[in-house]
Amino acid sequence: MFPAEICRSPVSVYRHPLGEPTDGFIKNRDRHIAECNINSAELVLDVLSSEATKRDAKFYLSRFTSEKPATGRSKPQGTRRPDVGVNLGNLYLPARAIDQSPVFFQGLDKKTFVDKTSEPLHIALVKIRDPQSITDSTLRQVALTLVQLSRLGMTSVVVVDCDIYEDGRTFDIRQLATQQADRVAAAIEIHDRHGARRLDTILESAGTDEEFLSAVQVRSDTRVTNRNLLLTLLRKGEIPVVAPVAFTLRNQTLVLLPADEAILALTREFAGLKPQLNPDLDPDAVAENVKSMQKEVSLDKIILLDPLGGIPASSKADRSHVFINLEQEYNSIQSDLLFSVSNEEGAHELPGEKPNLSATKDAASHSFAEMNIHSRNLALFRNSLALLPPSSSGLLASPTMAAHSTQRLEISPLLEVGTRRQRNPLIHNLLTDKPVFSPSLPPRRTQQLPVSGRDIDVSESRGIDVLPTTMIKRGMPVTMIPDPQIRPWVPPSPINPPIQFADPRIDFVRLFHLIEDSFGRKLDVPHYLSRIKDRIAGIIVAGEYEGCAVLTWESPAHDPWRMVPYLDKLAVLKRSQGAGGIADVIFTAMVRTCLPGGLCWRSRKSNPANKWYFERAKGFRNLPDSDWAIFWTREDVEDKDGEWPLRDYESVCRKVEPSWKHG
Repeated sequence: MFPAEICRSPVSVYRHPLGEPTDGFIKNRDRHIAECNINSAELVLDVLSSEATKRDAKFYLSRFTSEKPATGRSKPQGTRRPDVGVNLGNLYLPARAIDQSPVFFQGLDKKTFVDKTSEPLHIALVKIRDPQSITDSTLRQVALTLVQLSRLGMTSVVVVDCDIYEDGRTFDIRQLATQQADRVAAAIEIHDRHGARRLDTILESAGTDEEFLSAVQVRSDTRVTNRNLLLTLLRKGEIPVVAPVAFTLRNQTLVLLPADEAILALTREFAGLKPQLNPDLDPDAVAENVKSMQKEVSLDKIILLDPLGGIPASSKADRSHVFINLEQEYNSIQSDLLFSVSNEEGAHELPGEKPNLSATKDAASHSFAEMNIHSRNLALFRNSLALLPPSSSGLLASPTMAAHSTQRLEISPLLEVGTRRQRNPLIHNLLTDKPVFSPSLPPRRTQQLPVSGRDIDVSESRGIDVLPTTMIKRGMPVTMIPDPQIRPWVPPSPINPPIQFADPRIDFVRLFHLIEDSFGRKLDVPHYLSRIKDRIAGIIVAGEYEGCAVLTWESPAHDPWRMVPYLDKLAVLKRSQGAGGIADVIFTAMVRTCLPGGLCWRSRKSNPANKWYFERAKGFRNLPDSDWAIFWTREDVEDKDGEWPLRDYESVCRKVEPSWKHG
């Protein structure tokens, strides 16, 4: 038998930890809500002014705001920005010429009825791991961020993960999960009048009555029992806070679930997928029902708030993944996490000293536990995003980073600079659908914080806690031809012949169509084929020819025997530009995997993409007496060991002839 406080109704509202609200508490809450409106406006204006582009604005408006009502004969009274509860500034206002343009109208002047319940709910599924270790002040700021997300059009469903799996303490763990769910809901209540509701056992498991004490194995026999309740709360603006406990079908006993299993059950529910289907049901009726359920809800984000922060990568200089393309990188990252444990274990031994076996064992155990958590997080993203559309994404951040909605970055007075508001990765990702830093930026640039017009290196700052944040997408496969792991990209030779046009791995028809679509110009195919014949260093293709890079070996005029790696074409389909980070994925593969020793390319001085190139290049120079600017990714371009790479780059970029049709 369970105590009375556990054997309650399957759904209950939390009670504030301080008891019944008093007049003082209500006044204090109203004051916090007023401050929240101001802070939200300041934060979003900061993000929009420094991060958002017109393309980002278009993405946000098209996805998270309602459609404008039909225009009648009456002249519109004025243009209004979407009411999202947060001041978005003037950046996201529609163009006046579009709103005031004449519209052909025939028939009666009727107002169009807009049924708001028919609009899809945009949802972020949030897991907070180890909430008992989060301070009250940090939790309040995390709650503020969740409220701001709701005001911007994306309501959260929160699952608490106490991350304690010890034998003999199952009831205590359930009680702890319930207490932490109450604590999270109370923090949300401070900032929002709609508040939050703790939901007890809206999950049902068809498994055994045994406690699921292992979070590694995630089962598929758990389901949501009350979808209507969840949707009702979300449409009212309340944030559900779920404790990962469930009733078993066999005898209705209450069991503890791994939080990851609760996340997957909620993901299946919001995606319109059921763990088990009745074989007697009409397949057409089932398909129609699933389609109807998917129209109700759009699960856009899977967010994990973990004190450990983003996914580490020991092979990178910045030691953290900014963006992960699961389709391409999942297996290699899991292997990296596995091998990093053994490397950490050996790092504690000093040459000439007898190792402290006890300390080494403790450090190795600690590292293994952390890497195991990272591995579980990555697996959860793969399993959940596999159930969702490709447009959905995941975000992994620390509670500290998620709490940056109202915190300012404090810099030591010795640096003689002011303060600035730190970027909140959750808000930034909602508005732009991009990571805080581009994954193709050099590591040294992601480790710099722009403050008051200066770049302050992390090593110079005093007391700045910079924790990594990782954005994850299901992504797309990236094909590198030839595969650098099998055949390195080196200049052609008798034992290393160049790629030929008849290579079956490359569809040149689709490749040329992609290039023409991206540049908006017709390619002179015969001239282009003649120019790159026997010079192709390699080709990188993203997805089904949604993006590509063509790299060639070019010879400088002063030394025809020298081969210089040259980026001839970097192209992304117009419909995919600015979405999914395709250009970043290709560029990262090019400079870190295929040609880590460096390469060069050129661009018209008037090209709007030069800012993007400049941020990723190690250097650039405007070519005198020409319309070209050249870029390179090599560290040292001055004379070294008889090499003159900068001179080679300038010669190659002057020599290459364009292959576009005229007119």
